Amino acid sequence: MQALNVRSTSLFRNAKWLSMHNTVKRNVFLMKSSLLEIGAGAEEPVLAFDGRQSAVAAELQRGVCRALRALGHAVVTELGLANGRRADVVALAPGGDIWIVEIKSCLIDFQADGKWPEYQPYCDRLYFAVAPDFPCHVLPGETGLILADRYGAQLMREPLEERLSAARRKAMMLTFAHAAALRLQLHLDPACRIKI
Repeated sequence: MQALNVRSTSLFRNAKWLSMHNTVKRNVFLMKSSLLEIGAGAEEPVLAFDGRQSAVAAELQRGVCRALRALGHAVVTELGLANGRRADVVALAPGGDIWIVEIKSCLIDFQADGKWPEYQPYCDRLYFAVAPDFPCHVLPGETGLILADRYGAQLMREPLEERLSAARRKAMMLTFAHAAALRLQLHLDPACRIKI
């Protein structure tokens, strides 16, 4: 198990969690309080990139991004793909691997959204990121699993890895770099009116 948490919370100090292997045990879902409840009164506001995410999804996204950055990944959120889909989180690993993380804020969100297979051709690894109280047994076994809150995340299961072709990797890296550069420019000059 690879640790991804940036800020230590009581959940990640729990010995049961630290001893988990590649599968999530049933007792995970019996916990009385979730990470989101622990951080609910926190002083740090969570801002959604484009305002389309729910508050819960924005919190999970922030935790995932913090954890991936702690691993040395560069991260872009809400990245448009060539097939017209938008990936919640795209991470560029130090070795050049591309990960896509699909955020699911609740079971209904997962059940209503069947487009996750359309992300697989654009990444080496596909993960679902959910809150600790999510019923993880419904998630596809070939995808990775990340448990997250607003402060950090924990990698619970590795996905099946399907390497991108050289042409697709180059296209994804260019898309990633273009989006990151435009967002930096917008941050430095809000009046430039760049559409992202």
